[in-house]
Amino acid sequence: MYWPLTLIGALAGFALASIPGLLLGGLLGQVLDRRLGLRGWSALGERLRGTSGVQDEMLLFLMLGRLAKSDGVVQQAHIRQARAEMQRLTMSEAGRAAAIEAFARGKTGQDNLRGPLLRRRSEAQELLRACWRMAWADGKVGQAEREQILLWGKWLGISAEAQEALSAAYSPRRGPPVTAADSYQQAMRLLGVTADSDAQQVKKAYRRLLSRHHPDKMAGSGAAPDKVREATEATRELHNAYALIRQRRGFR
Repeated sequence: MYWPLTLIGALAGFALASIPGLLLGGLLGQVLDRRLGLRGWSALGERLRGTSGVQDEMLLFLMLGRLAKSDGVVQQAHIRQARAEMQRLTMSEAGRAAAIEAFARGKTGQDNLRGPLLRRRSEAQELLRACWRMAWADGKVGQAEREQILLWGKWLGISAEAQEALSAAYSPRRGPPVTAADSYQQAMRLLGVTADSDAQQVKKAYRRLLSRHHPDKMAGSGAAPDKVREATEATRELHNAYALIRQRRGFR
């Protein structure tokens, strides 16, 4: 149930205590109703702020831009992560351009994202996973980043406990998957590479396995929760193994 702008405009006109004002207010409301397709003044406010028609990907990059700037400075790691999200979504050239614009706009912090997020609760997990990936992109999560994601999660209907589990899935602080002296060899075995494999071969193996085990892909295919958890753990081990090999080999 909502108040049509036609009626609201007419009431506004009546408040002016004049017949011309009444007609003008009603006419203005009718135009806004029919031409803009708005359902009340709150929708008009969102349209003026540019947040009512935000597409899924653009909302995501508004969020990522705000996170990247939340601690004051956007790091190169944040920019790389934004590009990685574009690749993950297999965006077209036009889509990438729009995402870059949304990311830059998100850095200004001028948009009220509560309304768009409330309407996208069905996409909560996907949005928040991307946010935690961005937050951990530089190896740490700042207080401002954490508070911002927790607030978004609250609007999306996700508990703080569930948020911590999402954060942990992308945290590099949990250490390599093994701690024995031969951890480097075990990491190579996990990725299916050898000491003779060059950097490009290691990267290719890592990306192939990551694509196969990524929890977002599993969840998107309708896998059971336990399978998604297994994929999350496998992804964490792949991240750690790849980080260990990169550190030992000295490549980026």
